[in-house]
Amino acid sequence: MRVLVVGDSCEDVFVYGDIERISPEAPIPVFVPSHIEKNNGMAKNVSHNVEALEMDITTITNKNGIVKRRYVDNRSGQMVLRVDEHDYCERIDKKVLEDIRNNKCKPYFSGETKVDAIIISDYCKGFLEEDDIQFICENNDNVFVDTKKKLGRWIEFADFIKINELEYKKNHDILSEKGFQYKLVVTLGGKGCRWNGKDFTVEEVPVKDVSGAGDTFLAGLVRGYLDTQNIEKAINFAQKCTTIVVQKHGVAAVELKELQSG
Repeated sequence: MRVLVVGDSCEDVFVYGDIERISPEAPIPVFVPSHIEKNNGMAKNVSHNVEALEMDITTITNKNGIVKRRYVDNRSGQMVLRVDEHDYCERIDKKVLEDIRNNKCKPYFSGETKVDAIIISDYCKGFLEEDDIQFICENNDNVFVDTKKKLGRWIEFADFIKINELEYKKNHDILSEKGFQYKLVVTLGGKGCRWNGKDFTVEEVPVKDVSGAGDTFLAGLVRGYLDTQNIEKAINFAQKCTTIVVQKHGVAAVELKELQSG
């Protein structure tokens, strides 16, 4: 299976430390760092999850560095502060868009160049404009979209759109008017997700960290769909991936062998 991920990426930095006193200068906690962990985030985390599920992957993303720095209390495991640095990137090159027309990605894969699916992972940092998303959706098959943008005219051409409950409510008017419910996979957090009016419940598990869980769900959705060509089975597979990853610390991925052993 060959999957192409297109979208904006960042570096996820987790600064772990201890909070044991309040500052005498102001009523705020004093954070003493103990160690740092770094991971690829946003589109690159989607790619990491796709690769962990044993699909051939390539990523088209921004080159300049967006950084999300999270400060986490060792004792509680809770994030106490997040600092975003360089929160914008350059737009995708139009020549690159032409390279991925009709699921053909010759510059990015060796040998056979046709891809089985394209994932658009758009965090609205400037790499993809609405016209770019529409171009990719209109000119390719099996396009899965996860975007922070308000949904636009391109939804007519996308195959499936992953959207959370809040985003769904914000876009309810356009979605109801155009009747695209069958394209939407609405994630509901610990309640599971919904597709085409059907609810998919999820197993209750002890949650350690939800960072990047949406990326894991998206990768699982694509793997499940390519395996079965059935979106309901794909949703069930994606939810299994998510229940495993939220039991891990930090931005993590789920390997195929973890699902097979379970």
